[in-house]
Amino acid sequence: MTLNIPDYHGGSIANLMSSIIAARGGEVGLYPPLAGLDSDSLSQARNVILLIIDGLGYQYLIQHGAGSVMAQHLQRPIHAVAPPTTAASISTYLTGLAPQQHGLTGWFTWMRELGSVVTVLPFMTRCNRADLGSAGITPQALFGHRPVFDLMAVEGYSVMPAWLSESAFNLAHLGRAELVLHEGLEDCFRQTAATVRRHERRKYIYAYWPGFDALSHEHGVGSATVAEHFAQIDAAYQRLLTELKGTESMVLLCADHGFVDAPPERRLSVNDLPVLQQCLQLPLCGEPRLAYCYVRADQRQRFVDYVGQTLGHAAELYDSSELIDRGLFGLGNPHPELAARVGDYALVMKEDYVLTQRLPGEPALDMVGFHGGLSRAEMDVPLVLAQC
Repeated sequence: MTLNIPDYHGGSIANLMSSIIAARGGEVGLYPPLAGLDSDSLSQARNVILLIIDGLGYQYLIQHGAGSVMAQHLQRPIHAVAPPTTAASISTYLTGLAPQQHGLTGWFTWMRELGSVVTVLPFMTRCNRADLGSAGITPQALFGHRPVFDLMAVEGYSVMPAWLSESAFNLAHLGRAELVLHEGLEDCFRQTAATVRRHERRKYIYAYWPGFDALSHEHGVGSATVAEHFAQIDAAYQRLLTELKGTESMVLLCADHGFVDAPPERRLSVNDLPVLQQCLQLPLCGEPRLAYCYVRADQRQRFVDYVGQTLGHAAELYDSSELIDRGLFGLGNPHPELAARVGDYALVMKEDYVLTQRLPGEPALDMVGFHGGLSRAEMDVPLVLAQC
């Protein structure tokens, strides 16, 4: 199995963010600008708009979106970060850093500092869904991120769903930007256009739409429901471009990851694998498509042997330290907690297999679409570009 490592040297969303930061008057750090992106046009634009369609993979766009307005403006595929999942990639969009530096490596993350597995985006513990904020813990203090809006020399705006208005994670990454709330797909694009027209000064607008991701999880990315929603997004995108004509705007549309659909027989559970469960010191962390395993010291050889004999058809086993050394999570010096957050071993799932674990008190995981693995369908996201 080939280990697909994102091109952090010029072909990933981390590089896209470096291009945007530079174009809005900020200094580029470790990650060079995105190769092939016209930096002059980006810098000269009065408005730079980054529209993130959560879950819209490049393969979906070219396979299901032929003839769409988005496809007409498609530049090329670029890579999400690893793992290609919302917690890691959205953190890159909000900080300009890859997971190597921002340290967020999946939906479930072992926080050694707290002695707990945390669901990063809801900012709560996994075991009892306790809000970390109620214990006086803030994302700012725990993560120490500098918001990307604060790296720029222009006014910033974050166009987010109203139901995320109280999200501690999003508010912690807002910095000095203004929060603009929307109430659905049409309003997301409408609020984005209205923000462009607020004033003539240079600005950066980040707009986020989560609906494609939610429907892909529930119905599968290959479903008719998702295809219908894609058409709605494309129509709204076309209206946005029409509305923005003459505003000297550069509209970049991208995503945080793509999807694969896992049939029932490919959805494996640790709960059905008692030997594997006995080897683990902690619950599985990371993602169903890239799982971090914390293994009891006296069970390591048993774990390795069992995975090879029982799960070899479904997963490739790596020492997690090897993944760090090979640059899977980014360039340069790693976050001081990165090694602790990716476990002793990582299971990179093959084809359309997933591996989950249901803890006591948790509801059954009822999903069709998954992401977080290292397949091209999950890793490649579209760079769509339009000048208005």
